[in-house]
Amino acid sequence: MKYASEDQEGTAARPAGGPDRPAPARAARAVSGAAPAHDEQRGTRNRVARSILDHGPSTAAELALRLELTQAAVRRHLDTLVAENVVEPREKRVYGARTRGRPAKVFALTDCGRDAFDQSYDQLAADALRWIAESAGGGELGEAAVAAFARARFAALAESYRAAVQAARPEGRTQALAEALTADGYAATARSAPSHQLGEQLCQHHCPVAHVAEQFPQLCEAETEVFSRLLGTHVQRLATIAHGDGVCTTFVPKGREAGKTAHSTTKTTNASASTAGRNPA
Repeated sequence: MKYASEDQEGTAARPAGGPDRPAPARAARAVSGAAPAHDEQRGTRNRVARSILDHGPSTAAELALRLELTQAAVRRHLDTLVAENVVEPREKRVYGARTRGRPAKVFALTDCGRDAFDQSYDQLAADALRWIAESAGGGELGEAAVAAFARARFAALAESYRAAVQAARPEGRTQALAEALTADGYAATARSAPSHQLGEQLCQHHCPVAHVAEQFPQLCEAETEVFSRLLGTHVQRLATIAHGDGVCTTFVPKGREAGKTAHSTTKTTNASASTAGRNPA
């Protein structure tokens, strides 16, 4: 059986000079820095996870055979992957009569680990929205159908945010919404606008549907409308990741400025596509 050396894959191989004598490759690495070793270890862990993806739940012995590593090395990488919630240990299923002794432990990808690999969810979502538009007759009717779907989707999401936002003091509602969005993967923050006396900026540093929203801006528009209803004031979308900006930025006015312009909610939110791109962040 061929095994990679410890220097290459973190296995238990030792040079002939004894356990305390550094191998030439290890000594050279000590001079060049630890970064290559870290990258190497990460690359091997990726190979372990990929092997589980390709072959299904696997024992450490099976992974060692496929990857030409020692079981000790595989187990070290599996420990790290378990700690990172990429894989999880399970009891191996036994079909037929069970033999004596403890059942073998297998390692399977978690949902988080599976999502780390390329998925086609974006394409599936875009195809579904395109089908909705075409089924409605295309053109303006199709766009309206997609907009109706987007509003229904974000209205459902809004219900999960509503309690947290309403429980906050008026001046803390934008922050409460940012925290709720962050829990859903949007990495959102709230901060004062450049003219802080006028309002705040709600910034989303990640957008899980950005690639789909590039083709269907109705998603951004519906989200903006939901923000307006949750915060009880008009809001203005200044920039979107789907439009090519680095951050989705929404202006939330406060005080008299909010009261003056509350009647313009529909007009403002529908203009989000045209104003996106001017990111003040």
